[in-house]
Amino acid sequence: MKRRDTHRQGWKVALVLAMVAAALAGCQKAEEVKDYARPLPPGELALRKITDPDQIPEMTIACMELDRLREAIDNSLSYLSKPSSQQFFPYGQITHADAVASLETMGTLLDQGFIGRRLESRIRELFDVYMSVGCDDAGTVLFTGYYTPIFDGSMKETGRFRYPLYKKPDDLVKNDLGEILGQVQPDGTYRPYPTRSELENSTALKGLELVWLADPFEVYIAHVQGSAKIRLPDGKLVTVAYDANNGHEYRSIAKKLVEDGKIPADRLSLQAMINYFRTRPHEVPRYTQANPRFVFFRIEEGDPRGSLNEPVIAYRTIATDKDVYPRACLAFLDAPLPRRIAGHVANRPYTGFVLDQDTGGAIRAPGRCDVYMGVGDEAGEMAGTVYTEGWLYYLFLKK
Repeated sequence: MKRRDTHRQGWKVALVLAMVAAALAGCQKAEEVKDYARPLPPGELALRKITDPDQIPEMTIACMELDRLREAIDNSLSYLSKPSSQQFFPYGQITHADAVASLETMGTLLDQGFIGRRLESRIRELFDVYMSVGCDDAGTVLFTGYYTPIFDGSMKETGRFRYPLYKKPDDLVKNDLGEILGQVQPDGTYRPYPTRSELENSTALKGLELVWLADPFEVYIAHVQGSAKIRLPDGKLVTVAYDANNGHEYRSIAKKLVEDGKIPADRLSLQAMINYFRTRPHEVPRYTQANPRFVFFRIEEGDPRGSLNEPVIAYRTIATDKDVYPRACLAFLDAPLPRRIAGHVANRPYTGFVLDQDTGGAIRAPGRCDVYMGVGDEAGEMAGTVYTEGWLYYLFLKK
């Protein structure tokens, strides 16, 4: 099976927390570590229809908390209205028309004012529920979070803003599915595009600077998240969105920081890495260049968008491996997620309806799911707490 460009197109690669997760997992005993990236056996689907009604999850609380769900459904319907979306269906026995009808029906129920137990009753009456097989064929899914950072920056280089994000080079070619073909050669063939280290230690990208930041590790965070909002000196906010990557696999830097004794494993977090590199900017290349993936950006108007080129919504958009999960479809998650309580962020049991509208560079196989947390520092704090097992379901109209 081909691997599509699984960076968050216009939006994100893998959550920085994936770096943290990899480091923490590496510090556990091998027998305790689940392989959340375990691929599906050949020919199998990530979703399995629930035939026992008693196995369908409790949805009453989710049916009470419906904020922005209709908007998220409309975004998915916008994607499915594009002819190009049809090439990704059928998904098993789920056709493109089934996916559209399922979203339209859920939207109609919301428009008609169904809520709480009345809505749950109608969902059980009208929809089949499919459960993810997860990483262990028993439904276990590792949930992480991602967000859109806000950084100070400038459209031109200054004494303060010296670290650029770059536009996509003309010689980096991807096909219509977003797959990175590589660096085009004079004879029309392709070779692997240079790695992060090769690009940063050469002048290959000179002249392609898009925007300049003040901190080299902020540049790296933008690469990992796949997008950012940049606050210019005049106060204007500009969105820089993912455009392409160099085709290399994402590799975590967090484990190396722990191994080198820079940050204790039990204190590892995105904020800990930010604090470490803020006082040691000269060390940033040593660690970040261990990740060969390099991301290119474009200026984008409006809200951040996911890999379906539709807006992403906090707690309504999820990112999954689009080689194994159906795009744009209605899903339901059951996992501890963060909430701010009495001024502190704490994970609490959570159920909610979400739309599968995004992808991530480290989100592989049916055992991984990334939940979008929003924009800014508070969203980043929320995202940084999410590393938890749970369950993921998809809803489709009964035949």
